[in-house]
Amino acid sequence: MSASVVVSGLSHAFPGHPVLFEDLSFELRPGRITGLCGPSGCGKSTLLSILAGWVEPTGGQVRATGVERTGWVFQNPHGVPGRTALDHVVLPLLARGTARAEAEERARAVMADFRLTEVADRPFRQLSGGEAQRLMLSRAVSSAPDLLLVDEPTAQLDPRTAETVNATLGGIAGAGAIVVIATHDPHTRAACTDVIDLHSAALGVVRGEAL
Repeated sequence: MSASVVVSGLSHAFPGHPVLFEDLSFELRPGRITGLCGPSGCGKSTLLSILAGWVEPTGGQVRATGVERTGWVFQNPHGVPGRTALDHVVLPLLARGTARAEAEERARAVMADFRLTEVADRPFRQLSGGEAQRLMLSRAVSSAPDLLLVDEPTAQLDPRTAETVNATLGGIAGAGAIVVIATHDPHTRAACTDVIDLHSAALGVVRGEAL
């Protein structure tokens, strides 16, 4: 069964605060990258949390079908200081029963896509902020999620590396995953097939297929 996420009439507001968004409806499908765009504080990360099932919306519903694995990449990367970068990417493969040798081979291939080959054997504490961010993306990708949620993936990256990350995320979607990215980066926005502008008075997809 093909994975899909259908959002209907979604609204949310935290107690004592204005409504972040309301009556938001859209469908997420494999092979497409949906960008959640708008300035800080408009509800991008909150919407990601709702899609992940971590936050209960104040109105509307989210119906996920065929989504068995959800990957999440936070804006601020966190890792185990003494473990190597490779260890972080190998872990989800080992957790799924992959043999160590095969897991390392597959992990190194994923890391190469994110230009991390040279730091594979370095401990996490020696990575730069940008390297750590790309490492978290690599780890999420190695788990082969049906739904990949990414919060500001290029915030700490230089333009060239950001372009590589955007292209790689496009490849992940092309391989059959649903990819949702919260971003205020215009280049990442341009790389998305669909855009939900949470700052717009008319919420909805402003590029791509209509809601």
